[in-house]
Amino acid sequence: MNREFQLIIMGGGPAGLSAGIYAARNKLNVALVEKNIPGGLANYAESIENYPGFPDGISGFELGEKMLHQAEKFGLQTLTAEINGLEIKEHWKVVKTSEGDLTAQAVIIALGSDRINLNVPGEKEFIGRGVSYCATCDAAFFKDQAVAVVGGGNSAVAEALHLAKFASKVFIIHRRDQFRATPVFLDKARSEARISFITDSIVISIEGNNVVSKLLLNNVKTQGKTTLPVAGVFISIGQKPNTDFLKGSIPLDANGYIITNEKMETEVSGVLAAGDIRSNSIRQTISAAGDGATAAIYASRYIEE
Repeated sequence: MNREFQLIIMGGGPAGLSAGIYAARNKLNVALVEKNIPGGLANYAESIENYPGFPDGISGFELGEKMLHQAEKFGLQTLTAEINGLEIKEHWKVVKTSEGDLTAQAVIIALGSDRINLNVPGEKEFIGRGVSYCATCDAAFFKDQAVAVVGGGNSAVAEALHLAKFASKVFIIHRRDQFRATPVFLDKARSEARISFITDSIVISIEGNNVVSKLLLNNVKTQGKTTLPVAGVFISIGQKPNTDFLKGSIPLDANGYIITNEKMETEVSGVLAAGDIRSNSIRQTISAAGDGATAAIYASRYIEE
């Protein structure tokens, strides 16, 4: 592989792969760098049913494979490597990787975010079989069943409100008796008959046979243990953007997400961002893909100019 490109895409999730399709099809000399299997967090989705063009759904892994094949068909080069840094020069950007430095006129940062896990027994084993991190993606699978949401912020309460449209019962489990969610969200949840609150409690294990059937809870005040029968658990305790190596290089918001304009441009000329890593992203596969396409179009214009 060459070490010098017109464009380097950092990250191989839906945003990065869509950017790769658009950039390669526009005949740019472009490379995509990804340390894992292309597809990003979508790889954990057993079935994506809200992505246009797949009325019967498609697994996240298969969707990622199709996107990669499409991009490579147009000439996208890919490198499996870990990204360690970004050096900004006047007309060049140096992407530092575990396989050496790469240089480009422009870069698109699409490294996404890592969800914060509970790290309890059963969580990893039941991903896609009752454990989910996205109610918008998976709520319909739990129609007329009891589910739980773990978390105490706006995202967790919003997940519960969405789940209440499908599930027979939604339990919000929070380790404290005070919530970080705004009063408006909480009032709406408290007025929803299908939603109940379990406070001062943590999940200590997720159990079942082939699918989730119950949670083991521990009350942090009394240390009493209880079992909660549910068909699914939605974990919503936050995400962490993969931007630690960018601090001081480009503007980030208070939570570490990259600040962009509507063109996906940052304040640094020739540096764009797309997908979940971007501030105010709605963190959906389709929006990430749209971000990637937008970023590639404006990166192309920057390079041409």
